[in-house]
Amino acid sequence: MDLRNIGFNSPIFSVLEDMLDFPEEHDNKPPRNNPCRAYVRDAKAMAATPADVMEYPNAYVFIVDMPGIKGSEIKVQVEDSNVLVVTGKRKRDKEKDEKDGVKYVRMERRVGKFMRKFSLPENANVEKMFAVCQDGVLTVKVEKLPPPEPKRPKTIEVKVA
Repeated sequence: MDLRNIGFNSPIFSVLEDMLDFPEEHDNKPPRNNPCRAYVRDAKAMAATPADVMEYPNAYVFIVDMPGIKGSEIKVQVEDSNVLVVTGKRKRDKEKDEKDGVKYVRMERRVGKFMRKFSLPENANVEKMFAVCQDGVLTVKVEKLPPPEPKRPKTIEVKVA
């Protein structure tokens, strides 16, 4: 693709503008459907949070790696009655770093918001679930609802007239 012939009205620039949240120059332009900065940030946060999901005979277990995050900084919620959402924020103590004269030579560990969303199956009992964070690993257990009892045929008494 030859980038020399692309003007500032190109769709590529509109996507970049939306991702960087630049203000619109003209309010009479039709709205675009490009991803905004918040969407891109959330997508990165979800991709950077590894998780395992396991199914046991009586429960579903979600295991999410969260090194360096305190359990009190993690929020576990159920949205729309069937979406498990795990959110939080990994912080860096900038004031302490500046005070101690710390200069990062390489910074690969992610800081900032993290989020994971999981669709729960129909038989997940959201009333019976718990979460435990130990050694940087969050474990969320969601019990299964018991299988419905098979419907028994209803017997109707026949009256003689």
